[in-house]
Amino acid sequence: MRAVTVSGPGAADVMVWDEVDDLPPPGPGRVQIDVAATAVNRADVLQRQGFYPPPPGAPETIGMECSGRVTAVGAGVTAWSVGDEVCALLAGGGYATRVEVSAGHVLPIPAGVSLVAAAALPEAACTVYSTVFGVGGLRDGETVLVHGGASGIGTFAIQAVRACRPACRIAATAGTDAKLARVRQLGADLAVSYRDDDFVVRLREATDGRGADLILDNMGAVYLERNVDALALEGRLVIIGMQGGRKGTLDIGRLLTKRGAVHAVSLRYRPDRQKDAIVAGARELFWPQIAAGRILPTIDRVLPIERVADAHQAMEDLEHTGKIVLSVAAG
Repeated sequence: MRAVTVSGPGAADVMVWDEVDDLPPPGPGRVQIDVAATAVNRADVLQRQGFYPPPPGAPETIGMECSGRVTAVGAGVTAWSVGDEVCALLAGGGYATRVEVSAGHVLPIPAGVSLVAAAALPEAACTVYSTVFGVGGLRDGETVLVHGGASGIGTFAIQAVRACRPACRIAATAGTDAKLARVRQLGADLAVSYRDDDFVVRLREATDGRGADLILDNMGAVYLERNVDALALEGRLVIIGMQGGRKGTLDIGRLLTKRGAVHAVSLRYRPDRQKDAIVAGARELFWPQIAAGRILPTIDRVLPIERVADAHQAMEDLEHTGKIVLSVAAG
């Protein structure tokens, strides 16, 4: 089999598409998949740079989602059979021709979605389910602010809220006119330029001073104080990334007056039983909406896996809207 190997932490060119050892037969409760496609996530870039190691026991190979065909199942697996076309949430290993994963982390290909396009779904769907609809507890009629609205998670979150909580008001930040137009097209009521506008001011203007009931934040430290300012009474801030740094200042007094909550949520390091529940919940809530065309994978480009360095560089340069997908030929 082949996989992307990394010579050491560094720039995108440290990744090489190379021959590696074949996987052994799958263990109990496990499934092996011949990979048709995978997708690039911000965490993949961080892992390549040496800042985000895989969980203990997970493959060192980068890649947190894939689509493909089941080639082998371990003892006790009844939900999947050899030949099934699937996509899967991974703790690692997606940048390869074959991957092994817990059977509970596997999803069917939604109706109307191609096998390659389905690689863009698992990580975004499970992240949005566990944050916006899980710990964030979004209810109809609330206002949600999605930072990085043109990202893979952002584009999915906007569509998911519009489809599953249609009475909600959606605000999103993005960095260019084209991306602002895209988030509006996907369902955002308010699109705010993070380069030119103050999102706290724009949000207050749009909500008669109330603010956001829920904020989904990929930036971390740099937005922490302003996110608290932007929260409505009893608002919830859910942090899923650190693109703007790890350490910020939190005004506890300000948070107390709002009776607000700050949650930091990671999906990759959760135990399998928690991921099983998240995958099942995402399938139940989102897959019918995807089949109905109300949520669609937003794909910026599809590149062959041999161009993985170009894909990572495009993400680092913020060239993309939605997901960058890598197609994988068998070998």
